[in-house]
This record gives sequence, C-alpha cells and structure tokens, in this order.
Amino acid sequence: MNHRERILAAARHQPVDRQPTDIWATGEAWQKLRAHTGASTNLEVYDALDIDGIIEIAPPYIGPPLVRRDDYWENEWGMGHRTQAVQGGTYEEQVYWPLAQAETIAGLEAYRWPQADWYDYSQLPALAAQAGGRAVGCGYTAPFFMHNLTRGLELSLMDALLRPEFTHFFVQQVSDFYTEYHRRCFEAAPGLIDFTQVTDDFGSQRGLLISPATFDTFYRGAMQRAMDLAHEHGILVFHHDDGDLRELLPRLVEMGIQVLNPIQWRSGDWDLAALKRDFGGQVCFHGGVDNQHTLPFGTPDDVRAEVRRLKATLASDGTGYIVAPCHNLQGLTPVENVLAMFEAAHEP
Repeated sequence: MNHRERILAAARHQPVDRQPTDIWATGEAWQKLRAHTGASTNLEVYDALDIDGIIEIAPPYIGPPLVRRDDYWENEWGMGHRTQAVQGGTYEEQVYWPLAQAETIAGLEAYRWPQADWYDYSQLPALAAQAGGRAVGCGYTAPFFMHNLTRGLELSLMDALLRPEFTHFFVQQVSDFYTEYHRRCFEAAPGLIDFTQVTDDFGSQRGLLISPATFDTFYRGAMQRAMDLAHEHGILVFHHDDGDLRELLPRLVEMGIQVLNPIQWRSGDWDLAALKRDFGGQVCFHGGVDNQHTLPFGTPDDVRAEVRRLKATLASDGTGYIVAPCHNLQGLTPVENVLAMFEAAHEP
C-alpha cells in the first residue's frame, strides 16, 4: 500500500498492511524535526519518518486587503491576533473579537461577512498534486467555534440562552458562507479531496461546554448541512473535537462523521475498548497519543507503551485507527519521543 491507500483503507475500515500514521505539530516542533532529519520542508519530514499523513490544502485568499501592523494582524473574519510567547515557542493568540459589541440581528447584518468570491479555487488541483502521494484534506466547518472566535467565549456561551434568535441568525450566516465556499472547493478539485473537516470544540477538560439540547437547537443543523455536502461529493467527514465530548459522540456518529480526532482520553472518562466496541464499525479513530503528559514529559518507553495500548484497543480488529498525537506536538516535546511514537506505530 502507498501512503494514501493506507490512510483511506483505515478510514473505510478495510484491511491495512501496517498501522497508518499522521502528525499534527506547532511550528517549533516542525523546526526541531526538520533539524533532526536534515529536511528542508515539512513534507520531507513525512518522508524521512515514513509518516502516511493527511495533507491539508486551501484556496488562496484573494479578497480585500487585510489589516497588518507591527505584530498585530487580522484574518478575513476581522479576528485580531498577536504573537504571544508560551513555553516551548509562540502562539498567534486572538486579542480582538469583531462581533463582541453586537447585540441585535441588525448588528450582525452590519458586519462584513466573508464572501466565497474572496478565494482562488482554481489553485486547488495544483495544491493537491503537491501532497506527495498522500491523502488530501480540504475545508473546515465549525459553527460553534466560529461563534467563540467572533463573539468571544463568554458571550458565545450566553447567546443561546439570552439571544436565541440572534444565535440562529448568526449560525445561519456562518453556514451559508461555508456551504458556498466548500461547494466551490469540492467542484474545483473533483476526485482530489479525500477528507473535509466538519469539526468543533465542544469538550472541556471535564464535560461539555454546552448542553446536548443547545447543540441540537443551534448548531446541529449547520453541521449536518456541511456533512451532507461532503457526502454528496464522496468526501469523508473528519471530525476534530477537543476534550471530553463523549456525551455528544452518539449524535455525531448518527449525523455521519467518519473519522474522529483527537481522542484526548485523559479528558473525561474514555474507555478505549468500549469506544472501539460501540463505534469502531462506523468511525475511524485518529490521534490518541497523549499530548498533555506522555509525549512532552514521558520517556520514549512510555510513548511506545502508550502506542501499543492504543493499537491493541482502537485497532483491535486490525484497522480503523490512525496513530497520531492527540493535537499539535508542542515545541517542548523531545524529538526522541516523537521518533518513538512512529517506531511503535510501525511495529507489526
């Protein structure tokens, strides 16, 4: 099997010749891996470590000029960011929320919503061709997360209770934009896109950020619309959801997710054998190698033991699991631990 075939076979619950692998990492972690392997690009790191991977592509932005001054910048949604130092590197942290002052539907109508015309979809086939024979992902729908990022977390959590019609209007605007954006992506690269993210961040370290009823009332419809669009184009739905989302998982599986990431099993009560038993016939698991303790602070032997445990549970039937860190490798993670993760993944 080649890299793409191996990833797709696992996602479709078909036999694989060995455990497929993927990687998510911060810029500092990528820099350390390039230095260790002698690679000049991240794709060369994939080759050096024999990582299968899902390569993400996106149409280049060609819309109105974006605000950039000194260390401050805004994206096309008007979200403002600054570079902040953190342990092991830096993060582009959000410091401005463009809809934080909106209180009415009129305030939402006055906002400059992103437009599907602001992107050059014609570049997608060429970008897919640069994936090095690996699976390709394109697209990102996350209505609740976009609510957090445009309003701020506190207001977004209160909106559903205090401003239900406002919230419905907001989610509809987000859904309308993403539906047209992704339709154009999928039509511009037919047969070249394997996965799209219909994703969000509903889990905290313990429990959900919102109730299942709030999910059903405000966000489920937009996510279902995005999943249906992907399935219409023969594209697999990759669902990333941090933290303890276990209570929502039956709903998400019913809606049609096909890959679940990142499996942060230290966040909440995750019985991995039960997870495989209950959902392994419908969902491929992606991630799982703990990024809060094991990878940054454990030994290489700790990492190998964890990967073996994950393979024994999440891949107990020989497929349906892609070994990867549960979220981005951080800059403080020892290279030796990253190497141990992939070495254990490649073991028979």
